[in-house]
Amino acid sequence: MNDLHVPAGPGIPGGLRIPAAELVERFSRSSGPGGQSVNTADSRVQLSLDLGSTSALSETQCELVLARLASTLSGTVLTISAEEHRSQLKNRTAARARLADLLRGALAPAVDRRPTRPSRNSRRRRVRAEQRRSEIKRHRRRPHSE
Repeated sequence: MNDLHVPAGPGIPGGLRIPAAELVERFSRSSGPGGQSVNTADSRVQLSLDLGSTSALSETQCELVLARLASTLSGTVLTISAEEHRSQLKNRTAARARLADLLRGALAPAVDRRPTRPSRNSRRRRVRAEQRRSEIKRHRRRPHSE
């Protein structure tokens, strides 16, 4: 297949182009219903990219992606698997799209949450709900023998 194009977005204003030579595709049999020698096509696709040695990312982008995707990496290799389609071509396209989305998300700048306080009305609603719940539980008790 051709080079992988990652569209422009936050963190990558010009987009990315990953050369096809840096992408490693492996094919195997997809799991699921098959039976005796039925559907023996190797339709499952594993797409791998070595983030440590790719020429598509700058050094700062590479460090950022390695830090953000550390839990999904094997060393510096990112592997995406696709087996949702019966067609190998569709699975190859799905794996490439998933890799592009993952890289776009990893390169997007982190948005810090601005701390806010609960509103007066939300505090009132919370207290009322607690009081109602307390009342329900209070009525479950055994009555006092007087």
